[in-house]
Amino acid sequence: MTRIFQVDAFTDQLFGGNPAAVVPLERWLDDKTLQCIAMENNLAETAYTVPAGNGYELRWFTPASEVALCGHATLATAHVLYTHLEHTDSSINFFTRQSGTLTVDKLSDGQLAMSFPSIAVHESADIQKVTAALGVKPTALYAGNYSANEFDYMALFDTLGQIAEVKPVISAFPALTSRGVIVTSAGDDCDFVSRYFAPNFGIEEDPVTGSAHCLLAPYWAGVLGENKLQARQVSARGGVLGCVVDGDRTVLTGGCVDYLQGEISL
Repeated sequence: MTRIFQVDAFTDQLFGGNPAAVVPLERWLDDKTLQCIAMENNLAETAYTVPAGNGYELRWFTPASEVALCGHATLATAHVLYTHLEHTDSSINFFTRQSGTLTVDKLSDGQLAMSFPSIAVHESADIQKVTAALGVKPTALYAGNYSANEFDYMALFDTLGQIAEVKPVISAFPALTSRGVIVTSAGDDCDFVSRYFAPNFGIEEDPVTGSAHCLLAPYWAGVLGENKLQARQVSARGGVLGCVVDGDRTVLTGGCVDYLQGEISL
């Protein structure tokens, strides 16, 4: 039997934020089994950890494939380690295959702060393809790379109302070579808002996307002239993220709520 946890991340309310499965392992299972578990869970992400040195190796899988970086499942994994698996240090080191070492700190108020890489964006000429996928033309289009083979488009809009009204054309996404498309604008009651679509990775709309804020926070910090930002992802479930941009690192802060614990019959 292998333990499994499901956690709602970037929220303080059950059924809010973004659900992630967390599967702590003593040793790595084969990749096919890892992918099958993620497919069976049918959540945006399933995270796996294995103890290693002064931390844990960490990998993330969508129902369709492994990904280079995932924020909400990292937050959920840290929550599980602190809440259920007796991790007592104030920090956790996660060793990843494509995104280097990620550090999560437990703050005095119980929130968790994740140090992720800041990802610069550049203007993209693929606005026609992205317009077809979103069903509406953005004001501007950028792109940023998580790894050599994985990137997101970031589509800029003028208002929160436009973001809320985006109805993606799922059938047009296979023409894109990106992991997904972020749509963003300045916020009304926060610094900026976003939504995230990744049908090519088995996620039509992700409720809250931590990794996308590695692009979003540095971009909006430059626009607004502020390094400390409050963000909302305006999906149906919704989520709130604190963001601090510090050069080549972006610190994302949020909370988690337990949903379930169980065992996988392997």
